[in-house]
Amino acid sequence: MFEDHQKTAYLLKCMMDNMSDMIYFKDRGSKFIMVNKAAAEWQGAFTPEEMVGKSDFDSYSEEDARRMRDEELHIMQTGEPLFGVEESETWKNGSQAWVSTTKMPLRNEVGDIIGIFGISRDITEHKNAEIRAAKYAEENRRFREELEDDLLMASQLQKTFFPASYPSFPSASDGKGDLVQFCHLHHAGGLIGGDLCSIRKLSDTEAGIFLCDVMGHGVRAALGTSIVRAMVEEISHQKKDPGQFLEHMNQTLMPLFRQDDLFLFATACYMVLDVSTGVLKVAAAGHPLPILLNASVHSVSGLVEDSCFSGPALAVTEEARYKTIECRLRPEDGVFMYTDGITEVVNRNEEEYGENRLVASARGKINLPMSGLFDALYEDACSFAAGAALEDDVCLVGFRLKHAS
Repeated sequence: MFEDHQKTAYLLKCMMDNMSDMIYFKDRGSKFIMVNKAAAEWQGAFTPEEMVGKSDFDSYSEEDARRMRDEELHIMQTGEPLFGVEESETWKNGSQAWVSTTKMPLRNEVGDIIGIFGISRDITEHKNAEIRAAKYAEENRRFREELEDDLLMASQLQKTFFPASYPSFPSASDGKGDLVQFCHLHHAGGLIGGDLCSIRKLSDTEAGIFLCDVMGHGVRAALGTSIVRAMVEEISHQKKDPGQFLEHMNQTLMPLFRQDDLFLFATACYMVLDVSTGVLKVAAAGHPLPILLNASVHSVSGLVEDSCFSGPALAVTEEARYKTIECRLRPEDGVFMYTDGITEVVNRNEEEYGENRLVASARGKINLPMSGLFDALYEDACSFAAGAALEDDVCLVGFRLKHAS
């Protein structure tokens, strides 16, 4: 019987000493009775025997040792075990480790609690990785939050790029009614985008209407629109001829849009309307042609039949030349420009909305005021998409000539 007990004790010791987890037994004073090799090494002892009679106060900070003692007192007083608790352990030298600990009451042959026994596993590497991951996640969250705030601010700023009001050209006959009705519509595909329009009074009888679409989406495109907007303000009063206006803009944009870390280009269309004569001058840079609403014959068509009149997109080539064409409008005629965000809308069958559908839709709504027309055109494109998201920016800008002065 004694030999069996010795054999069992030997096997238990072999098992304990070959385990990487720390196993320990403590008396009611939380002093070590027995530990395995892993527990001894963890405490900085050369042999398990060195740990007998010592306590956590010999190795850990006062605060952590007190916490461990309180845990063990609770177990001995209540008999309630502690399962899989992740704990930080601070050594007397200030270094820190993490363990996953299970502690249970140690009972004698008659069931009285005479101490505790426990098993702890070193999870320092895992916990540090977890802490680093949590730190990175928090940094990433803050970065995303700051980025979203910045994008929201940029979105609010970009909205100010669009007309808040329109130029007024009162009728010479009564000084009340405007000679022309301007309008624009803009729906961004995201918080910020690459579409931009401008309606400016150039003289007592002239207005400049500008529309551009900077390549791409997001921050890069928005950066491009801010550059273009500043240039429109500068150039519009210097170059009233649309072709010369676009040539000047192209030459100025080339060095700005073609830097090592930035490659952008933009399509654009610029119109100058003389409200006193109804003469409209137009030039385009790789942009869709304006649409003419001919009220007298109830027709809608491209303003220009020659699709080749448009020059290359802005910031593509320094030698670009842009032709100015001229036409005379009659009272109640309207003209509008659009970005390809509306014509390139696709439905579930991957069919594009296209210019033909845009023209057909406008033809059926030609008698609407410009604001109502633009809303209806946008709604028609959305209906065509049948619930699919309009991924690109959509911008419409134009006017209806009421009557000549």
